[in-house]
Amino acid sequence: MKITQITVFHVDLPLEHPYWLSGGRLKFEVLDATLVKIDTDTGITGWGEGTPWGHTYVSAHGPGIRAGIETMAKFVLGLDPRKVLDVERAMDLALPGHLYAKSPIDMACWDIAGQAAGMPIADLMGGGSRTPRPIAASVGAKDIAETRAVIDRYRQRGYVAHSVKIGGDVTRDIARIRDVEAMRKPGEIVLYDVNRGWTRQQALRVMSATQDLQIMFEQPCETLDDIAAIAGKHAAPVSVDEALVTLQDATRIARDGLAEVFGIKLNRVGGLTKAARMRDVALAHGIDMFVMATGGSVLADTEALHLAATIPDANCHAVWACQDMITTDIAGGRGPRNTDGHLHLPEAPGLGVHPDEDALGDPVAVYR
Repeated sequence: MKITQITVFHVDLPLEHPYWLSGGRLKFEVLDATLVKIDTDTGITGWGEGTPWGHTYVSAHGPGIRAGIETMAKFVLGLDPRKVLDVERAMDLALPGHLYAKSPIDMACWDIAGQAAGMPIADLMGGGSRTPRPIAASVGAKDIAETRAVIDRYRQRGYVAHSVKIGGDVTRDIARIRDVEAMRKPGEIVLYDVNRGWTRQQALRVMSATQDLQIMFEQPCETLDDIAAIAGKHAAPVSVDEALVTLQDATRIARDGLAEVFGIKLNRVGGLTKAARMRDVALAHGIDMFVMATGGSVLADTEALHLAATIPDANCHAVWACQDMITTDIAGGRGPRNTDGHLHLPEAPGLGVHPDEDALGDPVAVYR
C-alpha cells in the first residue's frame, strides 16, 4: 500500500460562545481547522485534523499546519501509511520540530491502518476499553457569575467533568475556586486550569489559600522550571499540558516528579504515535492522564477518545472534547457524540468517522 495523494482543506469552526483563558487575558471566537485527506493505491482513504486553539495560545497556528504539510508532502508520498513509524521518521527528517503540523498526517495514517486491519484505532494500538469516557467541559469565564452560568449550561448537557480556566488575579481566582467548590456536586471532576497564567508567587499564594480544598491545578506557571521551583512549597496535585510537548518533556516531568497528571494534547505533541509514548511514560511512573485534541471537530474528539481507550480506566480521568463548543458540524451528526457527558468508542474500523467532503469546500492544496 502506498500514499498516492494528500488533499488539504481549510475550515473555520465558529465557537458557540466567546471563550476566555486566564481570567480574560485571551479571547477566542473561531478556530482555524486543517483537514487532511490521504488517498492510497488500494482505494482506502484516511482523514486527519489539526486545529490549534487560536494563534495566540501557544506556538501553533492553522497556517503553520498547512505550510508544514506543504514542506513534508513530498517526503510522505509513496510511503506505506500503515507503517506509522516510517511516516513519523520521514516527517521528522523533512521538518524538525513543528509537531502540531505533523499530527493530522499521523492521524490519517492511523485511520488507514485501522481500516486495512478491520479494527478501530484503539484496538489496533493494543487497547480498546469500551468504558465511556467523561467529557471535561471547558469553562472559559472571567468571573463568578459567568463561571456558574457556564458550569450550569454543561451540567444540563450531562457533563460531570469541568476544566475551569483561572489565572491572572490572585484574589479573583481564590474567590472563583471557593465558589465552584461550594457548588460542586458529588462525583464531579473539577480541574483548575491556569494556562500558564500565574507567576511563581501568584501560584503559591493561590495554592496555599486553597490547600484545605484538596484540588488539582493544571499548568500553574509558564515553564517546567517554574513548576519545579515551587514544587516543594505546596501540597496540591499538578497536571501539566502546555509544557508537555516532547517525549523529553514527559521524561523530565516523570523523573523529577513535577506533576501527578499528564494533560496529553494530541495536536500539540504530534499525534497518536508520539502521544502513545507519553502514555507509556506516564503509566510507568504512576501518573494519571487527561486526553484532548487541543481543539477541533468531532474528528479530533474521536482521535482523543481512541488514545483514551488505550489507557487503563483507573488512570484516565476524562477526555476534553470541542464538539459542544462549535456551531459547525462537518461530519453530519456521525461519530461519537456527547451522551450524558460521555463519549463512547466507535466500533467502526479506523478512526470511525469521516467528514462530509462536500461540506468542506474546495481544497486549498493537493499533493501527488
